[in-house]
Amino acid sequence: MDKLAIDGGPKVRTEPFPRRELFGQEEIDLVTEAIRSQKLFWWGGQYVDRFCEEFAKLYGVKHAVASTSGTAAIHVAVGTVNPNPGDEFITAPITDLGTVAPILLQNAIPIFADVDHTYNMDPADVERKITDRTRGIIVVHLFGNACDMDAMVDIARRHNLVLIEDCSQAHVTKYKGRYLGTIGDIGCFSLQQSKHLTTGDGGMTITDSDKLYERMRFFSDKGFQRKGWGPRAYLFLAPCYRMNEQTAAVGLPQIKRVRSRVERRMKLGNLLTELISDIDGLRGAPVTEGSEHSYWSYPIWLEKWTPDEFAKALVAEGIGASAGYIGRPIYSCAECCASKETYGDSHFPFDSPYSDRKIEYDENLCPETERALAHMINVGLHENYSEDDIRDTAEAVRKVATLLPPKNGG
Repeated sequence: MDKLAIDGGPKVRTEPFPRRELFGQEEIDLVTEAIRSQKLFWWGGQYVDRFCEEFAKLYGVKHAVASTSGTAAIHVAVGTVNPNPGDEFITAPITDLGTVAPILLQNAIPIFADVDHTYNMDPADVERKITDRTRGIIVVHLFGNACDMDAMVDIARRHNLVLIEDCSQAHVTKYKGRYLGTIGDIGCFSLQQSKHLTTGDGGMTITDSDKLYERMRFFSDKGFQRKGWGPRAYLFLAPCYRMNEQTAAVGLPQIKRVRSRVERRMKLGNLLTELISDIDGLRGAPVTEGSEHSYWSYPIWLEKWTPDEFAKALVAEGIGASAGYIGRPIYSCAECCASKETYGDSHFPFDSPYSDRKIEYDENLCPETERALAHMINVGLHENYSEDDIRDTAEAVRKVATLLPPKNGG
C-alpha cells in the first residue's frame, strides 16, 4: 500500500461491483398480465388501486395516491395544502429540485433552513425562518437518515403549519419505531430507479387524514370528479399525474421485499461505518438519534482532504465515489431560485403582489450547508453488495486517507 492507484499503484478493487437486481419473474408476470388485459389506464383498472392499497397498508396509514414521479408526489402534497400565492414553505437546501419545484409550481415561495451535523434541516433554523406567510414545512430525510422529527412536529404544531415529509431516499425507515412518512401530515415517496422501492419512475403520497386524501386524489387527476359517462366536473385547477397500470404492476411485488432490502442496506452501511470509524480526518454517515439509516447513499465527511481529490483517488482504486453530492445548495444550482426564472419574464411568485418581502438566496443564506458540501463525498452501496464488497470499500478509503497528501500540506 505504498502508492495510490491514481499514481500508478495497484488498485484495491479490480472486479466490478455487483449491479442491483431489482426485478424478477413476479414483476414480469404481473406486467404481462396487465398488458394482456388490454387496459393500461388507471380508471377501471386494478393494479394502481391495488398498489395504493398495499402501499398504505405497508405504512399503516389509511390512504395512498400514486403519481408519475417523486416530484409529482410532492406536488400532490403541496397542491393538497392549497397555498395562496406568496405563501412560504420552509425546506432543505441539500435536495433535488423535485422538492422545490412543486412549491413554485403552486405559486408559493421556498424558504431554505440550514442543516446541522446530520446534513438534515436544523430545527432551530427552521423556527427562525418562520414568518406570518409560512404555510408549511417540507422536511427531507437525506440519504436515508431522519430529520429530528420530534422537534419538527413540535414546531409545526406550535405554529399551526402543515408538515410534509420527503421520504424519496428513506423508504420504510423507522424513527423511534414509526416509519418516516407517517409522522407528519403527508408523506411523499419517489419510486425512481435508484430508490429502495422502484418502478423505474413514479411517486406515492400518503396520509392518515380523510380530509387531505379527498383533495389529494383529485389533485393527481386534473381535479376530475369522475362519475362515468355524462356531464363532466373539474373541481379546481390541477395537473394530470396519473400512474398507469403497468407501472403499478412493477411496484406491487416489491411491497413485500422493500423492508428486507432496507435492512440489508442498514447492515452494510453500519459495517462500513464500523470499518472506517478509526480513520483520522474523516467521519462516516451520521445517524439521527432514534433513527434508522437506510443508506440510499453513504456520505463521508472529510477534514484533511479536498472532496474532488479524495473521490478521484477512490475511483482510481475501483470504488464508486463522487464529491459534494449536489455541489452547491439547491437554490444556487437551480435557476428558478438563483435567477428567479419561472413564468415568462415575470419572476412570479417572487415579484408577486401577494408577497410583501424581497426573497434573495445569497451565498450566506445557509453557511453550514456550504460547509457540508465542501467537505462531503459519497460512496455507493446497495442491497446486492456483499460484506466483502464493503470491506474493499473500507480498505480503499483507508488507503486513500493514508497516502493522499492533505490539502494545503496540512
